[in-house]
Amino acid sequence: MPESQGQMAGDSGIEAMDPIDPITRQVVVASLTGIVQEMQISLFRTGYSTAVRESQDGSCAILDRDGRLIAQHVVLPLHMGAFPACVAAVLRAYPAPSIRTGDAFVINHPYEGGSPHAPDFCVVAPVFSDARLVAFCATMAHKSDIGGTVPGSCSGQAREIFHEGLHLPAVRYAAGGEVCRDIEAIIAANSRAADVVCGDLRGQLGAARIGERRLQAVMARYGTRTVLAAAAENCAVTAAKLCEQIAAWPDGESFGESSMDDDGVEVGKPVAVRVRIVKRGNAIRFDFSESDDQTRGPANLRPPLVRAACAFCLACMVDPPPATNDGLVAVPEIVVREGSLLNPRWPAPVSGYVQTSHALVEAVLLALGRLVPGRRIAPGCGTRSITMAGVRPQDGRSFVQYEIFGGGAGATSYRDGVSGTSINHSNSRIASIEIIETEFPVRTREFRLLAGSGGAGRYRGGLGFVREYELLAREARFSVRAGKHLVPPPGIEGGGPGRPGACIVNPGTASERRLPSRLADLKLIQGDIVRLETPGGGGYGDPARRSRELIDKDIEEGLA
Repeated sequence: MPESQGQMAGDSGIEAMDPIDPITRQVVVASLTGIVQEMQISLFRTGYSTAVRESQDGSCAILDRDGRLIAQHVVLPLHMGAFPACVAAVLRAYPAPSIRTGDAFVINHPYEGGSPHAPDFCVVAPVFSDARLVAFCATMAHKSDIGGTVPGSCSGQAREIFHEGLHLPAVRYAAGGEVCRDIEAIIAANSRAADVVCGDLRGQLGAARIGERRLQAVMARYGTRTVLAAAAENCAVTAAKLCEQIAAWPDGESFGESSMDDDGVEVGKPVAVRVRIVKRGNAIRFDFSESDDQTRGPANLRPPLVRAACAFCLACMVDPPPATNDGLVAVPEIVVREGSLLNPRWPAPVSGYVQTSHALVEAVLLALGRLVPGRRIAPGCGTRSITMAGVRPQDGRSFVQYEIFGGGAGATSYRDGVSGTSINHSNSRIASIEIIETEFPVRTREFRLLAGSGGAGRYRGGLGFVREYELLAREARFSVRAGKHLVPPPGIEGGGPGRPGACIVNPGTASERRLPSRLADLKLIQGDIVRLETPGGGGYGDPARRSRELIDKDIEEGLA
């Protein structure tokens, strides 16, 4: 690890120069962070879809000319691995000498690049200084629909990636500053929500262009060599600081495991992620060889995201948290077995990757918690999404309603879990009721925390919530990607499990139907009710040791 870090500046094409003074480096690094934040503000404020505009399901980044991450303002940490893999795919298809000012590229192929699944489009814009390619500005955001067997393109029962919609390898999306209408026409022709998808894609390009201009301005002010060298040094400093903290942990080995309900195809058959962590000195290895084989259903996860998830878990263990750049991502050694759940062979489906990534993070945090004193957390709610699609009764236009939900976080070794939130690396917002009812033909009947859903313990798990909809359109097609309906979030150190989740159609009626955690393309009719109950987090410690003060507070606030 230390050798690769020391080569970073040279590998980036930066000529040898004296070390930059720390103040200048920090000013430059702060400028890069500010640029990425401005890119993200633009991305979210110009979003056409609720997924981008409200839930903020996207990220922005700056990478060096070789595709190493030098700045990412974290929204979705898994994109730490996705961005470099996408830029690597661009450079394979378009070697640096063939890239010109005004170009931009788009890719969403999980195997050719690094997109977690096909709806996650990555737009990459090159940055030039003195006619020399020096960096890339990139954006990644979820698309409401890009074809496939079900609206939303995230079938919980897909059996190959061809069921999951349009897949683009790295293609030139803009040349000479002009968007390629042919590419947009292909994307639009494969989408049930073409205007929204193409609008979001244009917003991504606009955000990347902002990054391009701002980065060129910083280089004009401080000098290109200084900016690139400062970024490279910052990556090396990040890695060195992280290794220093790892070295302070006790040497040892630890094992962690987390199971999902199923893969959506072999219903009721649990799928497990297993990790064996070995820590020696300042080196740490995450070996996932014992994880289950790749699944028939869409529960598979690609290796670039495995690396990013492990980097995220390491960042959770140190204080203050390290900067998000290549120095963080490069530290852990990752072992993933080919043909396994975490290194599937093409064309295994991946649209339900996010549940697997949560299982991975849970397994890693459980294992790390046994190595790092005072840093234990119980598993939480995971994540889930729903899609409803049909025709608006007021204007006859099609709609695709896509929403992302969390639930309750697991309790830690020193406090209760957070209630009604996105956990771990998901980090997306819950769209407001007012926005959803304005844009889609549904009425929200209920949205509240579920009292008592957090696992009992000295510190209780966070509470899940209920969100209930009534369909106002004539009919709709409904899909859900969720988890922890059968396998509840477990407690640790004597804590109790959180309440499992549920998705129920027409609850309390003769036609009530409890859905599995992954289901694709259920037909709904006007007046049908969909009730989503999200899981609570697991508890920590013996419930008998919970303080009277915390018990009274739970009762007073209606959380018990």
